[in-house]
Amino acid sequence: MEARGKPVAQDENPQPSKPTGKRQRAGAQPVTSSSYQAKAEPARAANKSDEKPGGGVTSFLPEVVEEIRKVIWPTARQMVIYTVVVFAFLIFMTALVWGVDFLTGLGVEAVLGN
Repeated sequence: MEARGKPVAQDENPQPSKPTGKRQRAGAQPVTSSSYQAKAEPARAANKSDEKPGGGVTSFLPEVVEEIRKVIWPTARQMVIYTVVVFAFLIFMTALVWGVDFLTGLGVEAVLGN
């Protein structure tokens, strides 16, 4: 066979090509199942030794108390300010929703002619 005047090499093997393996980074060693298992077994053993059945439940409450002590609590004045801001926001949002509802109702009545 020739393509554009140049000879084309014939494939001696009629079977389709198969991949030779996974691509690796340059210089990296291929991973075999035996090397994978050798690394996985010590990791599994380490994970089992770290587990303490029931240890998490008994240490939970002391850890919660320790974390609560780290919290910077607001002063009474800050709490009053935050409460006033929240109530003002609630009043504003209630008025906004009421206004939109009222105007929508007027629009519907105008369209329907009641």
